[in-house]
Amino acid sequence: MKKITSEWLKSASYDLLLIEEIKFKETLTHIAAFHAQQAIEKSLKAILEEKGVEIPKIHKLKTLFAITGMSFENDNEELMVKMLDSLYIEARYPGDMGLLPEGKPSVDDILKFYEFAQSIMNRVKGVDRIKKTP
Repeated sequence: MKKITSEWLKSASYDLLLIEEIKFKETLTHIAAFHAQQAIEKSLKAILEEKGVEIPKIHKLKTLFAITGMSFENDNEELMVKMLDSLYIEARYPGDMGLLPEGKPSVDDILKFYEFAQSIMNRVKGVDRIKKTP
C-alpha cells in the first residue's frame, strides 16, 4: 500500500474516532454526521490514490462510489449515501446545521452513519487493489 493511501485511511480513522467521542451528544449530531461523510469520502479517495487516479475535488459520495467502482451492498447503503450527501454542506455552516428532510439528525441516525462509515473503511482496507499494490 502506498504511504499516501495509508494517510487517507488514517485521516478517515480520525473522523471515526471523533464520532466515537461525540455520538451520543444530541447537540453535536450534525458534526458527527459531517465526520461520517468525511470518513467515507476519505476512504473512497484512498482507493483512487492507490490506483494512481487524480483525486477529484468533489465531496459527493455517490459520485465517488461510481468513480472507484465500489458498489452498494444493498439499498440501505445507497439511502445512507443520499442522506450523507444531503447533509454535507449544511453541516459545515451555521443555519440549517446539517438537516435531514425531517430535521436535525438524531443520535440513532448518527449510530447508523457511524456503523456505515466504519463498514466502508473496513471494506476499502480489504479491497485487493489496496492490499496487493507493491
